Amino acid sequence: MRLLSLMLDRVIQKGTLRVIDSEGETHTFAGIEDGPTVTIRLHDAKLAREIALNPELKAGEAYMDGLLTVEEGGDYYDFLYLFSINRNELIGAFGQKLLRSITRALKFIQQKNTVKKAERNARHHYDISRELYQLFLDENMQYSCAYFRDPEQDTLEQAQIAKMRHIAAKLQLEPGMTVADIGSGWGSLACFLAKTENVSVTGINVSPEQIAAARERAEAEGISDRVRFERVDYRQLTGQYDRIVSVGMFEHVGVPNYDAFFTKVFDLLKPDGYAMLHTISKMSPPGATSPFIRKYIFPGGYSPALSEVLASTERSHLWVADVEVLRLHYYHTLRHWRARFTANREEAKALYDERFCRMWEFYLAAAELSFLHGSNMVAQLLLARTRDAVPLVRDFIVDDERTFISRDAAGGSDVVPLRRPVKNG
Repeated sequence: MRLLSLMLDRVIQKGTLRVIDSEGETHTFAGIEDGPTVTIRLHDAKLAREIALNPELKAGEAYMDGLLTVEEGGDYYDFLYLFSINRNELIGAFGQKLLRSITRALKFIQQKNTVKKAERNARHHYDISRELYQLFLDENMQYSCAYFRDPEQDTLEQAQIAKMRHIAAKLQLEPGMTVADIGSGWGSLACFLAKTENVSVTGINVSPEQIAAARERAEAEGISDRVRFERVDYRQLTGQYDRIVSVGMFEHVGVPNYDAFFTKVFDLLKPDGYAMLHTISKMSPPGATSPFIRKYIFPGGYSPALSEVLASTERSHLWVADVEVLRLHYYHTLRHWRARFTANREEAKALYDERFCRMWEFYLAAAELSFLHGSNMVAQLLLARTRDAVPLVRDFIVDDERTFISRDAAGGSDVVPLRRPVKNG
């Protein structure tokens, strides 16, 4: 316990952590500021040293394997919450600084997502059972940050439709336009856009499961003539489009491929067209992906600093016509997802097993807290080939959004849910 105790003495500045080691001895680490009190038990003698050397990865693995349990003061979320309010001290710990330096040095190798590797990475996460995602996503299967106009009142379903409206308003669609949806997920955004202004949408994705579900959706909504989904990598897409939209896919591109991505966007756009990029970002300098997330959830994934994104758009000769930062919207989205996952945990366990459920609990909670106490945020960028492709002032976004809201209120929306409703948490 000596190495772990040295680390925790420095890290725990808010709240109190009690650690019961494998021999039953209790070690208390009390901060100088108020905060929650949580007691954990380590069931293996090796764990203390392993967690001290690599806390983000080894604490997650120990929880997955049932070797770290929360005895008092709540559950796994409370344990992670305690560390999230002490995140600056944890990041500053010597072992963590060394690990992050190594990870940052290796990220160009870890994120060298070739076409084959990108597909393999995507299938690792997105080709698991569709039924699992149905347990916690909204009825339209939006697996990205929602848009909450009122976090206390909006349901997840309302916030995800608001997100699609917000994006459609930014795209300034007109009947007959062609749109490319890069990373089209289960197809709900592509179908929403096609029906919003009678445009033709090409959705691309490298996940066979998602492509199959998206095609089912287009068929069910009767718009297969205007929406098609292709299983191709963004580097293989051809043609030119009035608009390009990409939501929640850029996190899988990898830093070494940023220039290739934005150069492709430039080439795919018509001269007067523009693109809307929605991506997780951070308000801090370039960093590294959590080792737990990289190993178990999103291999090859990375959420960039805006400085990395903008440097690449400059090299790719794209105008950044608009930037909007959504700060707490993903926190509220993940809060809903985690509550729904918890409410439907037994069904998730029946699909997989207890260890899988623990892995997803840890992932969802850690992600949620990274948007509450960490540096994560979501950025929406409008990117154009020319300086005047996007209107000079942003009024058009609000105006179009209000038009869509009025249309929906009058019964003009006919979005068809992709799945049955699930229990709310």
